[in-house]
Amino acid sequence: METNAPETGAPALTRDEVGRFHRSGYLGPYAACTPAEMAELRERIDLEVLPAPGPNPGNPLQARHLDRHLVHDLATRPAVLGRLRGLLGDDIVLWTTYFFNKEPGALELPWHQDVNFWPIEPPLNVSIWMAVDHVTTENSCVQLIPGSHRTVIPHLPSRPGMSFAEEADPALVEADKAVDMELAPGEFFIFNERMLHRSAPNHSTRRRLGFSARYTLPQVSILDQDSAPLFPGHACVLVSGSDAMGLNRMTEPPAR
Repeated sequence: METNAPETGAPALTRDEVGRFHRSGYLGPYAACTPAEMAELRERIDLEVLPAPGPNPGNPLQARHLDRHLVHDLATRPAVLGRLRGLLGDDIVLWTTYFFNKEPGALELPWHQDVNFWPIEPPLNVSIWMAVDHVTTENSCVQLIPGSHRTVIPHLPSRPGMSFAEEADPALVEADKAVDMELAPGEFFIFNERMLHRSAPNHSTRRRLGFSARYTLPQVSILDQDSAPLFPGHACVLVSGSDAMGLNRMTEPPAR
C-alpha cells in the first residue's frame, strides 16, 4: 500500500530538535494553521463533526479522520507530517484520532502515560495534540513532565474525581517539574508514548477543545482493532510512504 511522497517544502526537524525530543519526550508548540484558519475549521467541527455519529457508534469524538476529510486534513497537514518524518521516517501509519473536549466543570485527567492504555506492539508511537480552542492554564491546558518518558511508571486505580479509571502512581510523579502547554488555536505539540501528562479540572467558563492524532510505523501491530479502546471495523490509514508489512487493517482517507 502506498501514498504520496513527502510534500516539497514541508517543515522538517533539525538535528537539535530531534535530540531534544529524545531527551525531553516532546517538542513544540508549532503552528499547523493560523488562528483565523482554525476559527473557520472550529465552526465546521462544531456543526458538522461533533454532533454527528462517527465510525464508532458509541463515541463521536473518536476516529473522525475516517469519515470526515477535514479531520483527516488536520492530522496530515504538512506542518505535522514534515516534522513527524524527522522522528519516524517516511513510512507513517495514522492509527487513531480523538477530540478531547473539556467543558467548564470537567474533571481532572490524571497523570498518565498513554502506552499504559494502548494495544500496540512494539509500543512505539508519536502523538500530536492540537488546539481547536484557545488553550491556557485557566481552561485546563495539557501539562507535561520533561524527561518522564525515560521511565515506565506503574499505573494504579485512579483516586476519586478523575476522568480516567487508572493513573500513574502519584508517588512516582515529579509534578513540580511540570510544564504548561498553552496553545493558540491551530498550534500543536508532539510527544511520545511514555510522556507523563495530565490536565487539571476546567474551573473556567470556557470550553477547551483539543485534537489528538496517533502515528506509528508499519512494523507495529495494532493488536485488536475491533475491541476497546478501538471499535469494530476500526482501520488505520497510511499517511506517508508505503506499507510493506501488511500487519494491520487499512483503509483509504475519506473523500473530500
